Amino acid sequence: MYMNYTITDTIRVPPADIGGKLKEILLKQAKEVYEGVMDEDIGVIIAVTEIGNIGDGKIVPGDGAAYYETDVGMIAYKPQVHELVEGEISDVTEFGAFIKTGPLEGLIHVSQIMDDYINYDAKLPGFVGKETKRKLTVKDVVKARIVTVSLKGTISSSKIGLTMRQEGLGKDEWAKLAEKSKKTPPKGNPTHTHEGAGPRKEDKKNEKKEAKK
Repeated sequence: MYMNYTITDTIRVPPADIGGKLKEILLKQAKEVYEGVMDEDIGVIIAVTEIGNIGDGKIVPGDGAAYYETDVGMIAYKPQVHELVEGEISDVTEFGAFIKTGPLEGLIHVSQIMDDYINYDAKLPGFVGKETKRKLTVKDVVKARIVTVSLKGTISSSKIGLTMRQEGLGKDEWAKLAEKSKKTPPKGNPTHTHEGAGPRKEDKKNEKKEAKK
């Protein structure tokens, strides 16, 4: 989930930049400090978008830089449990597939890829369903649902678990194949007489016997 946030922080303006356009300098400095940072409360900071109110500058003796208390506007992404995401498969291993979800990468464990017995094919590389023959390989675009989230201090140490076993998830072509199989009538003779069908042969014979009596 993407959200807009505004925080108040003190931004340092280096001595070389003092005297320039203050708002532009503060925006540049804030981008360098915050973009790409993982915050356990608000998620990954995607972009610093604006500088709001700016307080009076303060000089620290022996530093030479100026410090300004500033309102900083930003966009952050924080994955939510049960959230539906769409992304590209970035890697496939024997234990599952990885998918890019915004700035983060999540794992679809092998048990959560599809509702079928699956085999790992190292030549693809990818997975193939035993009954459905569905395939999952690198660069496939899929829909998945987040089931677990663990945000740590950095992007690399944070973990997201996903599933594609629910109806409508996975590759778009999987849903189309499932719909097609529903419409295909089962093979073999029907075992029930449907309402509105004509009388059976046995019924006709009984009617003739009754007429002879």
